Amino acid sequence: MSEASQVTKAAGVVGAATFLSRILGLIRDQVLAWFFGAGLAADAFLVAFRIPNLLRRLFAEGSLTIAFIPVFTQYLTKHGEEEAFDLARSAWWLLAIMLIVVTALGILLAPVIVKIIAFGFTSPEKFELTVFLTRIMFPYIFFVSLVALAMGVLNALGHFSAPALAPSLLNVAMIGSVLLISPHLEEPSTGLALGVVIGGVLQLGLQVPILSRKGFRFFKRTSLQHPALKRIAVLMTPAVLGASVYQISNLVDTLLASLLPEGSVSYLYYADRLVQFPLGVFAIALATAVLPSLSRQAALGDMKGLRDSFLYTVNLVFFITIPATIGLIILREPVVRLLFERGAFDRTTTVMTAEALLFYAMGLWAVSGGRILASTFYSLQDTRTPVRIAVLSLLTKIILSLLLMGPMRHGGLALATSLASGVNLLLLIVALKKRLGRIGGRVILRSISKSMGSGILMAFMLVGAAKSFLPNEGIGFSGLLIWVTGATCGGALVYFGFAFLFKSSEALAAMELMKRWFRQKQG
Repeated sequence: MSEASQVTKAAGVVGAATFLSRILGLIRDQVLAWFFGAGLAADAFLVAFRIPNLLRRLFAEGSLTIAFIPVFTQYLTKHGEEEAFDLARSAWWLLAIMLIVVTALGILLAPVIVKIIAFGFTSPEKFELTVFLTRIMFPYIFFVSLVALAMGVLNALGHFSAPALAPSLLNVAMIGSVLLISPHLEEPSTGLALGVVIGGVLQLGLQVPILSRKGFRFFKRTSLQHPALKRIAVLMTPAVLGASVYQISNLVDTLLASLLPEGSVSYLYYADRLVQFPLGVFAIALATAVLPSLSRQAALGDMKGLRDSFLYTVNLVFFITIPATIGLIILREPVVRLLFERGAFDRTTTVMTAEALLFYAMGLWAVSGGRILASTFYSLQDTRTPVRIAVLSLLTKIILSLLLMGPMRHGGLALATSLASGVNLLLLIVALKKRLGRIGGRVILRSISKSMGSGILMAFMLVGAAKSFLPNEGIGFSGLLIWVTGATCGGALVYFGFAFLFKSSEALAAMELMKRWFRQKQG
């Protein structure tokens, strides 16, 4: 099987599992919106949850995975499975010891951390609740960081389904906690915090049996001083920032939004969740699937193969995220109404959330492309270049946020995130071209132009449909569901139809895959 086919197959597995996770995540957010709305308890929980979640992305999924996979793949390719497993065991137990210390410190220093993260929470009640919830949820970082390491091992071995399904268990645990635990507690948000920790335990429980079946032995005698751990640490240190600029941007949003009117943190959260849907299903799935392939090609010194894999993946991610960007911008308000407007989530909250979604969606294509470019650098065991660019992008984000939050409030924070993501993407392109020489820039621009042309024609259809058929305020859930589903499917058909007429290579490849699948089913 060619590398492109392997990447496509792996991305399909990850994308399907991520789609399930995102659906459950939307249900989770609907439950949260219905139960908590956008008031004090919601803001307190979202800030408290963001603290361990940010640490997870900074020190676990964000940096550990991208530093671990290329080194583990190199050992797997050049030294064999047993030596690679020995490296993984050393990393597992060393990480476990470090995480126990981090978790204890996080629980102890929770008041200080909350004061830094959300210094705008001046209300004693809001501050104390946020600290209390932070202490409950901090053990989540222990479980989910070990999950991230397990995911890295399994992905490098070509197993993508169990790692991709793990987030679904967190969503199930959180939904269950709101429905079954929260109603019986004096402070309902405590039940939700307990659900987060339960979710972390379930996620780890899913990975461990799969690792064992792959031949990994957790308790086999091993040293905590494997020589490759130093290389992983060297790669991981700059990657803490480089791989997580988007998450750090969200942290800046939370910090600054805490200074804005109550509800601003929640508006940004719900809008970001909607953007995360296509980002997770397509962009992150592709970045996850391509990293082992790129790492294998880099380990073998196959630079031509690496360039081809990069070109294929980056064109595919733009082909998918450009129409997703346009669709979210045009359909933002009916989508928010459909998914969230019920219970404590009222009409005003819908309008404010849709405003944030407009500006977040503008940067979807840039964030997605940046994921693929960053993965290419990581496969080359170069984390320094992305971190330098990440710092510049983060500074841009902070400056723009401070300039825009005054006149545009929470919408300005979302727009600043998108603009900074664009800066990040452009700088990564320049750096990668300098590193690899020719990267197929003309091919990428030609592909983007066809995708943009198809997307613009799709936009005309969606705008016309919105003006002619957009449901009135009094329409029920079923009517709105039918309209949004019809508009989405119609837009997708128009986009793909014109992309096919423009002879987009991605559209033609998708058509060929569909024909092959149909022939297999017929056979």
